[in-house]
Amino acid sequence: MIYKIRVILNAEEDVIRDVAIDASATLEDLHNALTNAFGFVGNEMASFFKSDDTWVQGEEFPLFDMSEGHDKKTQMSELEIKTVLSETGDKLLYVYDFFNMWSFFVELIDEDFDHKDPELPALLFSLGLIPNHAPEIHFETDDLLDEDFDEDLYREIDGDFEDMNFN
Repeated sequence: MIYKIRVILNAEEDVIRDVAIDASATLEDLHNALTNAFGFVGNEMASFFKSDDTWVQGEEFPLFDMSEGHDKKTQMSELEIKTVLSETGDKLLYVYDFFNMWSFFVELIDEDFDHKDPELPALLFSLGLIPNHAPEIHFETDDLLDEDFDEDLYREIDGDFEDMNFN
């Protein structure tokens, strides 16, 4: 079975790639296809994260498991794509190069793609150019606020924890 997967850079400008890949390929194979599709060298750490329909980050599948002890993670090379993307609309987040934080939205858009070319993975569609630097990701604090959140304290802290007494 051939999957058609759409990958969108988390940026203001549209940077989109569609790839065809065998459903039984590993997440590491998908990682390699994405680094090629976006023009990366492919020598940086990366992870996929299971996601829900609202792009909330879930379980991590790293290129290499750097955890120790009980928090062991399943590596990309150990998972077939079809185990984490099984139905049209299933989603993953993909982060490449943790120093620069290139982040992408990954979605299965066709789970039985009619692809005639035997060469897989294949780049099917490309829109937009990858910028020279990873886009900054901004989060809206209003989305994170709840009734117990002290907004004035949040603004006072402003990232400086040295003078705070937590006792």
